Amino acid sequence: MSKIVKGLYYTNTHEWVKVENGFAYIGITDYAQESLGEIVFVELPEEDDSVEAGIEFSAIESVKAASDILSPITGIVVVVNDDLEDSPELINEDPYENWIIKVEMEDASELNKLLSAEEYEEICE
Repeated sequence: MSKIVKGLYYTNTHEWVKVENGFAYIGITDYAQESLGEIVFVELPEEDDSVEAGIEFSAIESVKAASDILSPITGIVVVVNDDLEDSPELINEDPYENWIIKVEMEDASELNKLLSAEEYEEICE
C-alpha cells in the first residue's frame, strides 16, 4: 500500500501540498511515483513563474510513461528543487521529502478544495 502522510493536502491527480509559514510545497504522492516507476527526468518551472490551480506546471518522465503535474493551488514559484535536475530518482526514494516547487500562495482558501489524507486514501483504494 502507498504511503500517505497525514496533515498534507492532496489532489485526485496525485499531487500533495504541505503548507509552512504561508508557503506551499508541492510534490507528487507515493502512489503517483509507484505508478510511474523509475523516474528519469523532471521538467522544472522557473522561479517567479506563475502557477494556476488545475493547470500543468511540470512533467515527470519515467521509463514507463510521461505524466503532467498539475498545480493544486495558484501562486508564484519562489523556489525550485534543483536537486531533481541531476537526481530525479529522489522522488522515487521519498516523494514527500523531495518536493518539486515552493509557491507563495495567492489564495489560501483554495486549500479547502483539496483532499485530506483520509479522503485521498479512499481514492487510492
